[in-house]
Amino acid sequence: MAARTDQVTDPAIAAALLLARRGQAYYSRKLNELSDADFDGPTLLGDWDRRHLIAHVGLNARAITRLVEWARTGVETPMYASPEQRADEIDFSATLPAHALRNLSDHAAIHLTVEWRDLPAEAWTNEVRTGLGRIVPVSETVWMRTREVWIHAVDLGNGGRFEDFPPELLDALLADILGAWDRRRDAEGLPRYLLDVVDRDGDPLGAETDAGSVRDEEELVVRGTAAALTRWATGRGADGVLTGRGEPASPAPRWL
Repeated sequence: MAARTDQVTDPAIAAALLLARRGQAYYSRKLNELSDADFDGPTLLGDWDRRHLIAHVGLNARAITRLVEWARTGVETPMYASPEQRADEIDFSATLPAHALRNLSDHAAIHLTVEWRDLPAEAWTNEVRTGLGRIVPVSETVWMRTREVWIHAVDLGNGGRFEDFPPELLDALLADILGAWDRRRDAEGLPRYLLDVVDRDGDPLGAETDAGSVRDEEELVVRGTAAALTRWATGRGADGVLTGRGEPASPAPRWL
């Protein structure tokens, strides 16, 4: 029997799927490096231990799978019934034995990748609603999952590093974060940052917005490698990130 392959024909989506699957493999490797006893340890997220984080990542795969099924069938299947249901499900799943949490992680990830694989090419533009209420084409689910697995692999706190991320992923994350800040700037009074990525050629990120005003306030110029800036911008620490004045950078605004 011939192997079944992705039905998607859009090369950009195909490349995005590859990056998501690489992220899942990276996350799974870091998870498998943990002993069962390690599941009770802390993460880089102050309010979740590893059990809650592992439960969240597995349940996130299930939630995104529901969106892909929605796009395929036309039957509305939201990510979550409510924010409260989502939180309760994570809390309950965090109490499962370690082997059950491992099974949740593996099986949910496989189910999601199969749903992506079997989604007809013409269905990738079908619209669904995210947990935050945004209406997006189902192709957006690939990026949603990509962010989860790569970043939470670091959050497990057992050696995952932003320096391990592919360059194209770091660039996409920085663009996504700058876009999120820009959309909320007026409502939340956010500053306008200029990201000077020292290991990339070209102009600083954010230069196309209003670079002149940023350069007049050097504390809003933030400098570092792509990995260090992504770590800072996602709220995971400011190591290796300095302002234009050479001072340690203040914490970044929230991303999502």
